Amino acid sequence: MRREGGNRSCGWLLRLPLRVSSRVRGREVPDAARCSMVALVRTTAARLHLKLLPRARNTLRSLLRFFPQRYGSTTTGKLASHGFASMAAMSSFPPQRYHYFLVLDFEATCDKPQIHPQEIIEFPILKLNGRTMEIESTFHMYVQPVVHPQLTPFCTELTGIIQAMVDGQPSLQQVLERVDEWMAKEGLLDPSVKSIFVTCGDWDLKVMLPGQCQYLGLPVADYFKQWINLKKAYSFAMGSWPKNGLLDMNKGLNLQHIGRPHSGIDDCKNIANIMKTLAHRGFIFKQTSKPF
Repeated sequence: MRREGGNRSCGWLLRLPLRVSSRVRGREVPDAARCSMVALVRTTAARLHLKLLPRARNTLRSLLRFFPQRYGSTTTGKLASHGFASMAAMSSFPPQRYHYFLVLDFEATCDKPQIHPQEIIEFPILKLNGRTMEIESTFHMYVQPVVHPQLTPFCTELTGIIQAMVDGQPSLQQVLERVDEWMAKEGLLDPSVKSIFVTCGDWDLKVMLPGQCQYLGLPVADYFKQWINLKKAYSFAMGSWPKNGLLDMNKGLNLQHIGRPHSGIDDCKNIANIMKTLAHRGFIFKQTSKPF
């Protein structure tokens, strides 16, 4: 049975009111022969409909998934600028390997020349549903630095974080305890739930968090020891390395930048939007970090 609303490119042949002339080169054509000709045409059309169109449809889906948005139509570009991934987003969304992605982007104390040790001052996490790629929950706290408690003008200009935003805030140890409580409340510590952190680069979980925890004598939870580097994922999907991080990835996908650059929570929102776009194009995210 032919499904309504299915492939229609050859379907019109099946619905044509076929008229076979009763005369060919001046000779009469018997009714039986004319019926056979009609049946032959309809059978051929049906075979074309079944065999050729799925191939054409699959080719089109592949093109939509893997070609950058800038090669698309103006309409597609406008949809992308409003957060829609592509036309493929409306028709296909392959399942991911994880139930949840935990998007994380630290901001830390900084100066020119760089101060040591750096300390985390903003700790945001977005819980992204691996099936819908929508944000389901947010963890966001500012952290009181203890080694260099006074933020530098350079740090405030870069991150938008002023002194009053960190004064009196919990220490890193207290924030890590609250992260663990949030993970438990969200069901992320259940062994049957697969989740993984996602960062823009390896710095957050390879350098910043373990380095500060080592300095303070704090343990690093196992769930912080595997992650996806979005820059690597983007390069696998698009074939080019995003030298300027989020700015290059948004540009390559025709996405508008969300919020303020170097705001931890805004950077997380941009990461989530880029992930959603790549997922809708058919990209499957995989762990990029190596085991500790």
